[in-house]
Order: sequence, then structure tokens, then C-alpha cells
Amino acid sequence: MKANPIVGQGTAPEAWQACPLLARLPFCEVDRLVPAGSRAVIVAPHPDDEVLGCGGLLQHLLALGRPVQLISVTDGTASHPGSRQWPAERLAAERPRESAEALRRLGFQPGELPWLRVGLADSQVPAGQARLQAFLESHLLPSDVVFATWSHDGHCDHEAVGHASRAAAEVVGATVHELPIWTWHWATPGDTRVPWQRARKVPLSAEMLARKRHAAQAFTSQLQGDPQAGLDPVLSATVLERLMQPYEVVLL
Repeated sequence: MKANPIVGQGTAPEAWQACPLLARLPFCEVDRLVPAGSRAVIVAPHPDDEVLGCGGLLQHLLALGRPVQLISVTDGTASHPGSRQWPAERLAAERPRESAEALRRLGFQPGELPWLRVGLADSQVPAGQARLQAFLESHLLPSDVVFATWSHDGHCDHEAVGHASRAAAEVVGATVHELPIWTWHWATPGDTRVPWQRARKVPLSAEMLARKRHAAQAFTSQLQGDPQAGLDPVLSATVLERLMQPYEVVLL
């Protein structure tokens, strides 16, 4: 996508909840998605994408005892441009802490989840895509199952992460699946730009969904805008509601 499609309020959560196509998507079992002997590698463009995109999947993996490796690509410091309340220096310290607290709320003990940080600049991942691919190639194993944001998700960082993850996985021989996140904002039910034939649903129990909601509330910086800078919250109530369905969608 050339133009930025993440504008306005986006598609209403109710539209997705009533979507017959989504209702008909087949479910997939996590123990088959990440078979015994495999490690799940979550590649998150920004601190919070690991919870928003696959907070339920992470709970399944924890319950199954599958090893998980989290890779944060950026520190998310570009979320509040021009803000005095949330300057980049404050965000650089706060956003990793928010992610750590969110993961704790999902059930991970402090230090239990291996966590690597690539260190690319927020909103500049396309320029660093080759560096990201090399980083991933050096850390992936052939038996890994990689979960990355979809390469057509509508956000430049998300798309670059998707492209780099798929390229690195192909070099190493790992499996890769993609997670739509901002897709739910710009796409509409039945949108032909979305590869629905690849889509599968990971079911979330009521308890898992409640934990995911609680974890999302840890991202204080993203729940707050800055009126003085003309900034709305990144994670508005509508954005969160779109991502809090009783399932998560994975593109196989």
C-alpha cells in the first residue's frame, strides 16, 4: 500500500462482529500451529504489537509449554510526535516497561520470556529492512515458527517486518505466519485485498480474552493522547474493541 490507509475511525467493530466471512473461517489448534519441538518467535514492530496481535496465542503457547522468543523491532518512540507530555525520551523508557507489565498480565513471570531488541527507529523500519532480515537470520532456527505482522497491514513498519520475517524464514528454513493488526482498521468485511483463503482463527476462551484486555490496559502511553499537541490516543476505544474478539486471525 502506497498511501497511509490508517485514517479516521476505521471500520466499526460491530461490522467485523457481524461479518459472515469471519464467522465461517476455520479454527486452528495451537498445538498443530506450533508443534512439539518447535519454538514460537514473535516479531513485534512496536512494543504492544505482541499483545494486540497475538496476546491470546501467547497464552496458548504458555499453557502448552512451548518455548517462545519475543523480538521487538523498535522502541515505539514515534507514537506521539511533537508531544511534550510524551517526548521520545520518556517513551523510550516507558514503552518497554509497559510491554513487560502486559506480558506479566498474560501470565509470564518476569524474565521468563526471552526478549531481543533490534533497535531500529520507530517508523523507519523500511529503511532498515535489510538489517532486520540479517538480524532475524542470525537468531532463527529451522524448527522455528515465526509470527510477524502482515506484509500488507497498512503500517510501514508492520509491512517491513512482515517482508523481512518471511525473507529470513525462507533463508533459514523456518515456518512463518502473519498477523493482521491495522488491517481491521482499513479493510471492510469481505475486502478482496485480504487473503481470506489463508486466514485461520485461534480461539480465545472468555478467560483468555479477559487477560488480553487487561494486558492491553498496561499500554498507558498508547491509551493517552496529547490534546495540546493535537494527538488522539493511538489505542482508542474503537481500535481496542476491534482487536478484542474471541479469536485471533493468523494468515498461514
